[in-house]
This record gives sequence, C-alpha cells and structure tokens, in this order.
Amino acid sequence: MEFGLTEMLLTTAAFCIGLSKGGLPGIGMIAVPLMSLVMSPIKAAALVLPIYILSDIVGVYLYRKAFDKENLKTLIPAGLMGVVIGWLTASMISDWAVALLIGILGVGFCLNVWIRKPVNTAGKKPSKLEGYFWGTLSGFTSFVAHAGAPPYQIYTLPQKMPKLVFAGTTTILFACVNVAKIIPYSLIEPFTYSMLTTAMFYLPAAFIGTIVGKWGVHKLSERWFYFWVHIALFLICSQLIIRSFV
Repeated sequence: MEFGLTEMLLTTAAFCIGLSKGGLPGIGMIAVPLMSLVMSPIKAAALVLPIYILSDIVGVYLYRKAFDKENLKTLIPAGLMGVVIGWLTASMISDWAVALLIGILGVGFCLNVWIRKPVNTAGKKPSKLEGYFWGTLSGFTSFVAHAGAPPYQIYTLPQKMPKLVFAGTTTILFACVNVAKIIPYSLIEPFTYSMLTTAMFYLPAAFIGTIVGKWGVHKLSERWFYFWVHIALFLICSQLIIRSFV
C-alpha cells in the first residue's frame, strides 16, 4: 500500500484511538475529524468503529481489575439508551448541532474548573439521576460523532476517582457503547470487505497507542493526569465548536 496523506492520517487516527483506550480519554475523538479531511464524516465514523472495538478488547483486558462498579451500573444502561436514541434520530439531527452542544458543555466545564478557587474537598459521590442523564447524552454523542467523552467527563471528573479507576471505567463503558453501535452503523453505512481490511491494516497503530496510553497513565501523577485530561477536553471541545461553524 502506497503511504500518502490518507494513510498518514488514518495511522494517526488509529494511534489516537489506541491512546484513548489505554486510559487517556477524549483523545480518540480526534480520529473522525482527522479522517474527515480525506473522506466523508459518515464513512470515517463507520471505518474507525472496528478499530475502536478491537482496541476495546485490549483496553478492557488492561483495566479488567480497575473500574468503578457503581458508576458502570448506571452509565452502561444509560449509554446504551443514548445509542438507541442516536439511531432513531440520526436522520433528524445535524452533526454540527451536536458538535456545538458538546463543545459548549465541555469548554464551559473546563473554564469552571480552572477559574474557580481550588477547594480541598472530597470527590462528588455518584448520582443515579445525573449518571443516567450524562450517560445517555454520552451514548448519544458517541453514536452520532464518536464524541462521547465530554459528557462522560463532565459527570465523572468531579468524582475525583483514582486515575486507574477513572481510566478503567472509561474504557469499559465505551467498549459496551461501541459494541452496541455495530448493528445501527451497519444499517446506516454498511460495512464492506474493503472497509474491514483497511481497518485491520491500521490495528497495529491502535495497539501501540493502547500500550502507550496505559504507560502514560501509570507514569503521570494524579494531578498531572487530570490536568492533561482537562487540557485534552478543552482543546477537543474548542475544535468541535469551530468545526460546527465551518
């Protein structure tokens, strides 16, 4: 295969997906915007789904002992409901409107964290009502734009979970959400043999990204881990706002 701009962007996208599955949440959201530079967003979203799912297998294995069971009991069913809503409303809601909503919520959350005076308080306890709301929104935005991280982070970051537990909870939740997207995606944009073989070609980049992501989580301190998570969230959501007007 000739390695040109398209292949370089796909390799970078796969590596970013791997990083997110390795525990650096939100970075995988860069994948579809990157690939949209050389193909339609719908085709890009369908193409990266197999990469997401196969990377999920590695990520779930790496974090099989580090996750928050209480959060997942609420977020998984909520996320699946969000996927169903996204599927049913796919033809009625524009991508730019969803991107703008996610962007505003994420940027607003980060600014609130950075501007307010730091207070040494314990993490916020999980709330079923809030969990169902943000989990459903996360599943919905994940379906329409592979952008489920900002709503999820808005709900979970205030809980101040240990970094490995936060990373593991993120990985397991979105593994379930991605599996739920297989049938709806195949009906909207049928998977072809060419798409699947292309996805398989870029799996090594995703696998390397997953290992690098897990290494990064272990090496970063709690403070710096959440600092970079907030930075990634802010940059990605800023990009979503800009893209919604382009």
